[in-house]
Amino acid sequence: MQPCLTSYDEPLSRAVATIPPGPWAVGVSGGADSVALLSLLRTRPDLQLHIAHLNHQTRGVESDGDAQFVHQLAIACNLPCTIARLGDFKPDLKTTSNNPSARYRAARMALFQSVVRDEQLQGVILAHHADDQAETILQRLLRGSGPAGLQGIQPRILLGTLCVLHPLLSIPRDSLRQYLTHHCIEWREDASNRSPRYLRNRLRLALISQLYLRNALVDLGRTCADWTRSLDQAAPILTEAFPASDLIHLPDPLAHHSAKRWLKERGADPTGLSPASVEQLIHMACDAASSPRQHFPGGLLVRRRKGLIDVDIPTSLK
Repeated sequence: MQPCLTSYDEPLSRAVATIPPGPWAVGVSGGADSVALLSLLRTRPDLQLHIAHLNHQTRGVESDGDAQFVHQLAIACNLPCTIARLGDFKPDLKTTSNNPSARYRAARMALFQSVVRDEQLQGVILAHHADDQAETILQRLLRGSGPAGLQGIQPRILLGTLCVLHPLLSIPRDSLRQYLTHHCIEWREDASNRSPRYLRNRLRLALISQLYLRNALVDLGRTCADWTRSLDQAAPILTEAFPASDLIHLPDPLAHHSAKRWLKERGADPTGLSPASVEQLIHMACDAASSPRQHFPGGLLVRRRKGLIDVDIPTSLK
């Protein structure tokens, strides 16, 4: 049966109305958040949906049960569905992270990229919500992220050529579960989401009883996003080979933003671009006594010569 929204669901309706019409993949784990997202998306007749599910193979029969649940859900909704197993993507993953969560995320993104490419879709829609946003910002805050990182999850991002939409970032977790209960829609519970083994789960448990903190973190994310957009507009764009003086005379926030953008545009690994790495480039520009050749994340070698900063390309590649 095609779902319909009532006035009770108005905030949810406004959230899914932000999605451009057309063909999209939708990530469905079988949990409450993604099942609610799928139901909400089906109220949009101008969306052509393709369900994508990754069996992480971490909980034995429970993981297989999730995959079977999603398969049956796709049949009930009369929607195409692609279900893959974690092992299917191991040879293709380029991550060397020892963090299981990072490996699982890389596998999911590989699945979404494959589905979007093979089915000629516009991108993938995911069910991250306001509580996920608060957890992400708190986690990054504890790791010492600057304003760019504290923006949290963005409504629309590009991962290479993959467009990822997060339309539910303004919606609390409880609202999604209330929607499912109100419409008598079933979902699967993942017991591992309550395990204190993972930092994100511990943060989630801490935030559940502190709603004011969740709201404060979400507000912090919005403020950092506004700040970062302002820096994008105000920070000078450094040329491929720029005079060191271009950084020396900038206020610190603008210097850091311009330097980080220059490094990313030159191919530095964004995941390794810590504030210390950005400060390294600024110090290289400001201090003529510093080493004229220095390495940056992603194997990028930068040189300073005759007052100019540029990338040092090995002779064999010129």
